[in-house]
Amino acid sequence: MTARAMVIGLGSPDRGDDAVGTAVAERVREVVGDDVEVLTREDPTALVHAWEGCHAVVLVDAMISGVAAGTVTVCRAGTRDPSLPTHAFAAAGRGGSHAFGVAGAVELSRTLGTLPEHVALVGIEASTLTHGPMSPQVTASIDDAVAAVCAELATAGVVTKGGGAGTCA
Repeated sequence: MTARAMVIGLGSPDRGDDAVGTAVAERVREVVGDDVEVLTREDPTALVHAWEGCHAVVLVDAMISGVAAGTVTVCRAGTRDPSLPTHAFAAAGRGGSHAFGVAGAVELSRTLGTLPEHVALVGIEASTLTHGPMSPQVTASIDDAVAAVCAELATAGVVTKGGGAGTCA
């Protein structure tokens, strides 16, 4: 039996570069085949149960770390990886469940025993999170982010279909 795999795009489609997670997930959906479930979500609290029972998950989201807009960064956070560092828990300042971000979801899942063995976080550096379209730099990075997702699926042993630039081969 093939281990269950999932790609989750996080973000709000009307908040500038925050839409990149869902845009990448939709592109990935077109190329990975039926063995990979692809979801889009706006709220990280949904992650704790969404990925329960999966072997491999790739989570795609906008990030702000100070590097150039459009930069794609990958980090691993599965059961065999160390806990995320404390600075990863910086909240957006809105309070309530909105302050519960990706790092909180990962570490809560680790505690509850629902964290998959292979979790890769694919972050795309944002330029703007205000209402409106994605910035040109982030839009131009979508193919690189799709390639990173495909590479992480391959690393986890997930077979995908497709070919060509910005697709899973």
